[in-house]
Amino acid sequence: MTRGRKGGEMAEDDPRTLVSTEWLHRHLKDPDLRVLDASWYLPDAGRDPKAEYAEAHVPGARFFDIDDVSDARSELPHMAPPPEKFMSRMRQMGVGDGHQVVVYDGAGLFSAARVWWLFRLMGQMDVAVLDGGFPKWRAEERPVEDLPPVVRDRHMTVRRQAHMVRDVTQVSAATKLGDHEVVDARSPSRFCGDDPEPRPGLRAGHIPGSKNVHYATLLTEDGTMKAPEDLARVFEEAGVDLGKPVITTCGSGVTAAILSLALERIGRTDHSLYDGSWSEWGASPTVPVATATSRD
Repeated sequence: MTRGRKGGEMAEDDPRTLVSTEWLHRHLKDPDLRVLDASWYLPDAGRDPKAEYAEAHVPGARFFDIDDVSDARSELPHMAPPPEKFMSRMRQMGVGDGHQVVVYDGAGLFSAARVWWLFRLMGQMDVAVLDGGFPKWRAEERPVEDLPPVVRDRHMTVRRQAHMVRDVTQVSAATKLGDHEVVDARSPSRFCGDDPEPRPGLRAGHIPGSKNVHYATLLTEDGTMKAPEDLARVFEEAGVDLGKPVITTCGSGVTAAILSLALERIGRTDHSLYDGSWSEWGASPTVPVATATSRD
């Protein structure tokens, strides 16, 4: 992990977590750089990420379809794919061993973190999120294009890191044992059960014992991620014991990855992501649900 010179603090640009638009612009023509547009939005956003990519993207960027690069056997949305499928899709995109990957999205810092986590799950470490994403890139009038990239086949070696993902049984056990912190990235109103879930058929509320760190509280007004010391403060003010391993969760495993990225930025590597998240927990009648008015 890249470190700064003073006090061991993390440098602003870390090719394994987060890089600035200036860093990407400077390295854009590196032969082993691969840029991915991983834009994804909730249905009520009214945005078409593929159409937006076709209209304009960072030069050389490939479009990473989160819903396609997923486990088609699961009824849950965009669950992590089997390693063989991930490897095949990346080969088709010309992304493989020896590449430095930079992922961005059209919201600023939203779905790109999910793809960063997915690469990490598959044992790929040289991957970073573009801080501020495409909105910051465009605001700074940096180059864009509307042409599809020239793709050259590259093999990728995948080694799935099972410790980075959790299922409903593991999360349920963790809440009963109290040996992990479960941290929910959804908005406070959804966490408390005051607002209905955007997906039909789900109960309102949160996993008993979990803490709420809305992903937006980790970002600045311009959509970039806060400095590491400020990130740590957000978690601590939410009552998260950073001395324990952390399981991140959200609605469907997308914004949970923003929490995972933030934890990595503050040097906390003992974290995993609940892939089914509330799409699974909220639909299951066999696990308990807490609300603002109930006791965890």
